[in-house]
Amino acid sequence: MKLKKITCALFFMVTFPAVAADKGTLTIPTTAVTGNPLGVGSDQMVVPISILNGRELSLKRENTLAETLNSIPGVSNSSFGPSVGRPMIRGMDSDRVKILQNGVNNLDASNLSSDHGVSIDPLIIEQIDVIRGPATLLYGGGAVGGVVNAIDHRIPKEKLQGITGRGEVRYGGANLEQSNAAVVDVGSGNFVMHFDAYNRDSKNLRIPGNAISSRLESTQVWDPAAGDSPGDGDYERYSTNHGRKKLLNSQSETRGGAVGASMIFDRGYAGVSYAKHQTKYGSVKEPGILLDMDTDRIDFASEIRDLGSFFERAKFRAAYTDYRHHEMGGGEIHSTFKNKGIDGTFELAHAPLMGLKGILGTQFDNGKFDAIGHEAFLPNSKTNSQSLYVYEELPLNQHKMTFGLRHGKHEVESKGGGEDAQFGNPSRKKFNTNNAAIGGLYALNEQWSLTGNLSHNERAPSYFELFANGVHTATGTYQEGQSDLKKEKSNGLDGQIRWKSGQDSLTFGAYFNKFSNFIGLLSTDSPGLAHAEDGGDITYKKSTFSGIKAEFKGVELEGKTMLTDYLQFNLRGDYVDAKDKTNGGYVPRISPLKLGAGLKYEFDRFGARLDVLHAFKQDRVATNYNYEPGKELITDAYTNISMMATYKLPTQLNLEAFTRANNLLDEEIREHTSFLKDIAPMGGRSIMFGLRGEF
Repeated sequence: MKLKKITCALFFMVTFPAVAADKGTLTIPTTAVTGNPLGVGSDQMVVPISILNGRELSLKRENTLAETLNSIPGVSNSSFGPSVGRPMIRGMDSDRVKILQNGVNNLDASNLSSDHGVSIDPLIIEQIDVIRGPATLLYGGGAVGGVVNAIDHRIPKEKLQGITGRGEVRYGGANLEQSNAAVVDVGSGNFVMHFDAYNRDSKNLRIPGNAISSRLESTQVWDPAAGDSPGDGDYERYSTNHGRKKLLNSQSETRGGAVGASMIFDRGYAGVSYAKHQTKYGSVKEPGILLDMDTDRIDFASEIRDLGSFFERAKFRAAYTDYRHHEMGGGEIHSTFKNKGIDGTFELAHAPLMGLKGILGTQFDNGKFDAIGHEAFLPNSKTNSQSLYVYEELPLNQHKMTFGLRHGKHEVESKGGGEDAQFGNPSRKKFNTNNAAIGGLYALNEQWSLTGNLSHNERAPSYFELFANGVHTATGTYQEGQSDLKKEKSNGLDGQIRWKSGQDSLTFGAYFNKFSNFIGLLSTDSPGLAHAEDGGDITYKKSTFSGIKAEFKGVELEGKTMLTDYLQFNLRGDYVDAKDKTNGGYVPRISPLKLGAGLKYEFDRFGARLDVLHAFKQDRVATNYNYEPGKELITDAYTNISMMATYKLPTQLNLEAFTRANNLLDEEIREHTSFLKDIAPMGGRSIMFGLRGEF
């Protein structure tokens, strides 16, 4: 409650300052593209990148990072209810997609399981860079799917004399969200301090009809281990708990804030920040279960420019994170997951050498994971990694070539033990990874350009892929790691054709990734250990992390054009096809073909937007993966129509009111990328109101 009052006070400090503001425009400071350490613009980058910032980001903010990015081609939401969602990129998730905060790994447990939330709230983020494709070796060779970098101003980098900031309040939506946030920077020239605070409360999600899909109701297999079918006791219990018109146990409460400070010098800066994030949310999969998540993070960042004749710039970034969450039921803690670690990078940018301009860098991370309780399906473990990388660009008149190399050493250690000693003896695994990428940008003329990237990618298996051994009730599987797993390997090809003329642009891209060893969770016919649940023992079928051959290919489309001086037309689309080449069939939870279009109108103080997104039926489903229904089910097509209106208030204060309506057709929307798509649809028709301001 105290934090909520502080947030409201900060909001009014931000929104109602006694200063004059431009009546006609709202301007949020933007941040340089961080996907390229040399600071070029997004249209000059060889790799596919999308940037969401400023007013556009402010109006698109949702409950989770993944939902905020859901309109970007190639990005989908691995939703586990309205409060939990991790971005999937090009059909890949978990450790194949790096989630960064200010260029440093965001340490939580969201890569371990889709029911664990990402410990970043979009309310305080100033810019999000989404780098798609395997040319992401600057942030870790395993990020073959892509990188999401959430950028804030918690460590100021520029001089400030006075005070600046922004604030926002909003209410409504399908979950009756009440949220507010405030960000304030105060400076006296070289010394700048940052403050932010936010809170968000939401109720159970309103849905168009039944929580359980008609396809799940009609299937003859509900729990493969227990042999249930519709009408059996477990199914009836599950159906009753998930109900109609509301998704039960989908509520959430979130609080957070940060303080930071920097000294700004003529040739650089040095700063530190401390952030706190707390959220408590219900598990849609398990009625009566709450997850209580708490994260403390300390960041340090520094940059020094104009070093000398050869090295031009040095940059250091590091973060220490102390993360834990409790899984609770009936007021008791069932399990606790802890993740503590430090992650950082050090980069040296060199002066042009034979035309080449680039950086030399090193990355390190040291993490300790603990699982406590009778539902802990993982042993306590440690992970240590060190990597060296180089990235170079060679300008060739209006063209460009890029290349990069990365070598990493990884050590993953299991402490063994566990209840009934199911994790065995302590063990340690070591891996060396090598990644490489070469790309180019060819300018056909002032409007048209071509880009291409070729990459080799290697990823060391994670601790849960190596050492898991137990029931994971959130996904309804008994998961077994394989300590003899080899590193994941793939080769990728990515290309785009781009057109840009003034405010108009069009980008079409295609990609192909071939995995000689893709680590996936495959079902088996073997039973796992009996697990006490609901007063009895349930034995889940065993699923093992195994290496297979796989192919991912797809296309992405994005464009915009000004129809008049005030009216803009937008177009987007994406398609991914992912096949299991070892067992036949498809890789699970692959987003269907999506096509979208929209109109954006702005005149004087008024703005409006209409967006239509159609997702086609997804019948390319997996057959070799274990889900609670027994197999992955087909997902029906849907059309999502949304509208937004904004109005800049006619005052000397820089205020803008907005309203946003979602799912106007009140369709039953089920995201195929979600583990819970057949028991947890997206929200029904809703409207939200908000007020934002800045100075």
